[in-house]
Amino acid sequence: MHSTQLCDVLRNPPLWDHALALYQRPGVANACLQLQDTAGADVCELLWRCWLDHHALVPTEQAYRTLDEIRAWQAEVTQPIRYLRRMLKPRARHAHDVATLRDHLKEAELLAERETLRQFQALSETLHAVRKRRADDASLTMQLTRCLTIHEPTQEAALATLTTQNTAHHP
Repeated sequence: MHSTQLCDVLRNPPLWDHALALYQRPGVANACLQLQDTAGADVCELLWRCWLDHHALVPTEQAYRTLDEIRAWQAEVTQPIRYLRRMLKPRARHAHDVATLRDHLKEAELLAERETLRQFQALSETLHAVRKRRADDASLTMQLTRCLTIHEPTQEAALATLTTQNTAHHP
């Protein structure tokens, strides 16, 4: 598959649309947040990997070597916004102005995550960053297990929910 065909495939649906639809499926939001909070997962990276799986694609070694820039964006921009939003949650219950600030932080966090997904999509559309999945490739569950710290049955259940819903989400 050449790059023009790959770009056409990856834009149907684009990562943002797929991520929104998958995240709204039963149990997916809670599963993603649990994996984020207990297994060190980056929700955007989880959704990117699910989207690639949806298109029967897997990241190549070249993609893995270029993830540092996207991960830096998450660490330097998204995570500090998330930290502030979470820190303000108890105060927001009792102070309208703090609640308004927290709402703005929630919007900023979503915009930062959207930018992360745009970066993942752009990476995927570059030559040699993804390839067609082969029969001998690890399943999505195994791919995700390798990059996460999965030690507890609740984490395994969250991962199963995510991968099952991603499979159910395929047209």
